[in-house]
Amino acid sequence: MLGYIIRRVLGMIPVLLIIITITFFLMRSAPGGPFDSEKTIPDEVRKNIEAKYHLDEPVYQQYLRYVWSIVQGDLGPSYKYSDRTVNSIIGESFPVSFQIGFLAMFIAVTFGTYLGFIAALKQNTVIDYTLMSFAIVGISVPNMVLGPILAVIVGVYLKWLPVAGWGSWEHYILPVITLSCYYLAIVARIARGSMLEVIRQEYIQTARSKGLPERVILLRHALKGALLPIVSYCGPASAFIITGSIVIEQIFSIPGVGRYFVQGATDRDYTLVMGTVILVSILVMVFNLLVDIAYCFLDPRIKLHEKK
Repeated sequence: MLGYIIRRVLGMIPVLLIIITITFFLMRSAPGGPFDSEKTIPDEVRKNIEAKYHLDEPVYQQYLRYVWSIVQGDLGPSYKYSDRTVNSIIGESFPVSFQIGFLAMFIAVTFGTYLGFIAALKQNTVIDYTLMSFAIVGISVPNMVLGPILAVIVGVYLKWLPVAGWGSWEHYILPVITLSCYYLAIVARIARGSMLEVIRQEYIQTARSKGLPERVILLRHALKGALLPIVSYCGPASAFIITGSIVIEQIFSIPGVGRYFVQGATDRDYTLVMGTVILVSILVMVFNLLVDIAYCFLDPRIKLHEKK
C-alpha cells in the first residue's frame, strides 16, 4: 500500500501543475487588473507598482516566476492587501473554514447516514416517506435562502444567536447548521439507496437463512458495503465544504477562505485566487486518496496492488 500511496502523491504533481497553468492564464486573460480603480493613477506610479510585482514582464516570465515561487512554498504577495502575503491570509482564514466545514461534514455524515439507513430499513412506510421528503427539501433549498431565513428568525426575531461575526461558540451554530443541511440530505439519500441495494444481495439473504439476528446481519455484513458510496461522495465533498462555503461566509460575515476568494476574484487579486485554487485542488486530491485507502478497509475484495 505504501508504494501505491507514493505513486498517487507523485501523480498529484503534474495534475496540480496543469491546474496552476490553466488558472494562471485564465486569470491573466480576464479583463481588468489588480490595480484598476475608479481613481486615475498616474502612469509613472502605475509602472512602478507593476514593476514591483513583476507585472510589466511578459506573461510567460510571470508564469515561470510564479511556478518557481510555488516550488519554494511561497504563494506570493497579495495585490490588494499590500502588507500581507497569500500564505498569511490562507494561514489565518483556513482554520476558520476548516472548523466550520469539519463540524458541518461531521453532522451531515453522522445524521445523514443514520437517517438514510432508517429509511431503507423502513422502506415504503410513513417513516421512509417523511425522511425522504425532508431530504428533498434539504436538497432543494439553497444555502443562500436557508441562511438568511435562519438569521432572521433565530437571530433577529428570537435573538437566540448572533447572526454575524466570529469568536465565540455561538457564532458556529447558524453557519454549521446552514452548511450541513444540503450535505445531510444528499448523504441520507445515498445511504438509503446504498442500504437497499446491499440488503438485497445474496450474501445477506444467506446470512438470514442461517438464522443470524437482524442486528448482527446489518452491523457485521451490510454496514461496510453500504458505506462505500457514502465514503466515495464524502471525499471530494469534504474538500469543498472544509474550504468554506462562499455563500455562508458572506451571509454570516465569517473571515474564511471562501470570503477571501470572492474578494480576490472581484479585485483581480491574482495571487490570492491562485492560492485558494491550489489549496482546494490539493485537498480534493488528498481526500480522494483517503477514500481509496478507506475502500480497502470497508471492502476486503478491493486491493491496492503495487506494480511489480
